[in-house]
Amino acid sequence: MMNEKLNWIKSFEKPLTIAGPCSAESEKQMMETAERIDKNYVQAFRAGIWKPRTKPNCFEGVGAIGLNWLKKVKDEFQFKIATEVATANHVKLALEYDVDFLWIGARSTANPFAVQEIAEALKDTDKVVLVKNPVNPDLELWIGAIERLRQQNIQNLGVIHRGFSTYKKTKYRNNPQWQIALDLMDKMPEIPIICDPSHICGNREGLFDVAQQAYNFEYDGLMVETHPNPDEAWSDAKQQITPERLLEILQKLELRKSDDEDAMYHLNLARLRNEIDENDQNILENIAQRMLISTQIGELKKEHNVAVFQPERWKQIRENAVTQGGKLGLSAEFIDKLVRAIHQESILHQNLIMNKENPIKSE
Repeated sequence: MMNEKLNWIKSFEKPLTIAGPCSAESEKQMMETAERIDKNYVQAFRAGIWKPRTKPNCFEGVGAIGLNWLKKVKDEFQFKIATEVATANHVKLALEYDVDFLWIGARSTANPFAVQEIAEALKDTDKVVLVKNPVNPDLELWIGAIERLRQQNIQNLGVIHRGFSTYKKTKYRNNPQWQIALDLMDKMPEIPIICDPSHICGNREGLFDVAQQAYNFEYDGLMVETHPNPDEAWSDAKQQITPERLLEILQKLELRKSDDEDAMYHLNLARLRNEIDENDQNILENIAQRMLISTQIGELKKEHNVAVFQPERWKQIRENAVTQGGKLGLSAEFIDKLVRAIHQESILHQNLIMNKENPIKSE
């Protein structure tokens, strides 16, 4: 397996930055955005021409007319241009307008039939093709999409890490689950990887932290959504920023290089600490969910006038936890302390329910 990155990414002196609006809305919007983007920091201009939406009757992109505006940006500002393709017809039109970077979206990556159709339409192309991670946390599905493209003799490949959907509400729109991306880097070290902090965050506030984390892991670039008037954007307004704010973020970011043994130590340490952070976050979210369930149990107990503390149930919980913990290599002493703390917090939540006065019913 190759260890060096593919040649196309090496043509950029700085980390690759792809920036532009979530959706092409008008020629004026596109040209104004391109004019305000600092070309010393951004090499490629992006815009969604076709927008796959979760529900019907939403804005699904301006369609092929937007390719004219994208091509005009390329001609007047000398940016490379990028857009998403989801069908063979999208590919045909994008190639006709000389789009430099074509990316496959998260929904498409999750569908092997869709990826195969796109791959066959792109057969033998020398354009750069980027694959976003699938919406669900499935590393093999992500790798499979890359392999389908390689089978069609597509050499200039890369991936975009945009985070993964989750039914749990977190501070992210799409949970980054960094370890999945890091595992892909280990399995396919030659494939350039770009971070999409806009879709990971779903808001403007967290963009810098996510982008810096990506560079801490030696990602090869960023894709950031920028709009001249973010609050008026037709899609994903909350996660878009002005070109001026984009420049502030790019100037503030610190790049990491693993050219020596000490740098590799820090990179590996960052990876391991990230695993701990993600596990800690999952633990806290699970405990919070447990307390919500305990609160619901407290409401049931109050309704049926049942005591909060149930000795037999507590004995069962503790014994099960110690047994399961032992199978996982955890000491009985540690499990006992952990379960007691969680149980005490649960009792506290239920007592609050029990002590809450019933509202006075109107006659």
